Amino acid sequence: MQYYAGGTSFNSPHAGPHGRDCFCISGPKHIAQSVDWSNEEHQRCIAACLVKATYIMEEDRPKCRVYDMGLAPPWWQSFHFELRDRVSSVPYSSTAPAGCQRHPSAPNYVYALRGTMPRHPKSAHDLYNDIKVFLSDLPCCRRTQKVRQAVANMLIRKGTERCVLWLAGHSLGASLALDVGRDMAEQHQAYLPTFLFNPPNVSPMPALNLLNPSEVAKKDVFTGSYLVKAALGATVMRSYCTRMEKLFQRLSPWVPELYVNERDIICQGFIDYFEQRQKVEERIGGLGRAAMKLSYRDMLSSLIGSSKEQPHLLPSARLWKNSNTTFGTHDLMQWWRPDSDLKLSCRKFIYPGA
Repeated sequence: MQYYAGGTSFNSPHAGPHGRDCFCISGPKHIAQSVDWSNEEHQRCIAACLVKATYIMEEDRPKCRVYDMGLAPPWWQSFHFELRDRVSSVPYSSTAPAGCQRHPSAPNYVYALRGTMPRHPKSAHDLYNDIKVFLSDLPCCRRTQKVRQAVANMLIRKGTERCVLWLAGHSLGASLALDVGRDMAEQHQAYLPTFLFNPPNVSPMPALNLLNPSEVAKKDVFTGSYLVKAALGATVMRSYCTRMEKLFQRLSPWVPELYVNERDIICQGFIDYFEQRQKVEERIGGLGRAAMKLSYRDMLSSLIGSSKEQPHLLPSARLWKNSNTTFGTHDLMQWWRPDSDLKLSCRKFIYPGA
């Protein structure tokens, strides 16, 4: 099938300046003809493509590229998805090809959330949400609340038993998807498959990494910090520590997929949090387990009557690290490339005792 945008065939080599947005040029050709929904690589690539479509739709609109004349539709139609009602995220529903049954691992719906678009006419809204991410206030934003409500309504309407619903987001959108996924797990015991591409993490670790510390030095820094947190959690911050323990127990069955590039300073904090907490736990045992759910910022907020939780404090996750910078460090396009183009490593982290 051919798709057309502004009279230019998508399978034409002359796609003009929009080549990166043309599915037939930039999309994942290795799965365009055959999708294995049980394959984790294919799941990653499709989730990234659906998020990519949300960016392109924002570009299509001011350029009057609408409906099938736009560049966005092939990014979801190629995988037998239909665009549903738009909220602050973009929900898609999957349809099986003619004569085929829907694969049991395929989602019924996917909520895809884009990141910041600095050149967008309404970029101020994105920048406002970026500031909220930095201040750990994203749950209070209207955009977050609208997506939470939309996802909750979908689960209530369709039922968690019969509805396979994915969340996916890139950069700022990954922060939104992370917040919504946490809320669904905590409030509704709905553990949604969640694909987080380059999720931001406000952390001092990128600055520390610029000093090129040895692994021993980093381990000592984290161990000392964890010992202080454990001591505070056992004394003056005991009520906060108890609340976080209960939260971790509720969230522990949820295992989001975190896709990060080792050189991306925006999300390096996730790498250090999970890898160093594992090393500290192996080093000091129960104290490390007690401290991994605590944050200095949250403890300070708790003292002044607030109840924030840092989004990187996750009991469980699968951390996918890409050490290849060929396709950029924070670019979404790296995540629909085949495994053979990336230098991927994966490790699953589970909260002890969960």
